[in-house]
Amino acid sequence: MVTNARPLENVSPAGTRTYRMPLPRLTLTSDAGRGLLDGAWWPRCDALELELPALVGAVDPGFGTVARVTVDTAAWPDAPRTVPAPGHVIEVSLSAVDIEAHTITLDCGFVGRRELLVVPPGQPADAARWLLSTAADPWNALAATHMLALAEARWGR
Repeated sequence: MVTNARPLENVSPAGTRTYRMPLPRLTLTSDAGRGLLDGAWWPRCDALELELPALVGAVDPGFGTVARVTVDTAAWPDAPRTVPAPGHVIEVSLSAVDIEAHTITLDCGFVGRRELLVVPPGQPADAARWLLSTAADPWNALAATHMLALAEARWGR
């Protein structure tokens, strides 16, 4: 059996085990700010409080500490307002703006922002691979909603 979880992160004297989320499925452009998107993220579930710490931990440390994220209200209706991450707390803002649908914005204050396509957790693997690679292409001119519609037409869901 293959598993992505990293067991035995910490074993207490009472035998209680803790687990960390696996590394995020993430692609980033090497040339941030050139296209509409700066990459894509494919979370394993829709529990933002579980997925977000691994995502922000995987973002290039040279980009700065992610202090705030903005997520689509439709995709994350039960998102908490704050999420603890190693060494800090991430503020979560909700957006109902159509152009931000299916995206997450990572805000690092004065350092900058990254806009990522959020691939739905249940997306078929072939479609997800295409979405991850296309969103990370610095010459990609497709908006998140258009990319998801193309993936749906080709691979279904």
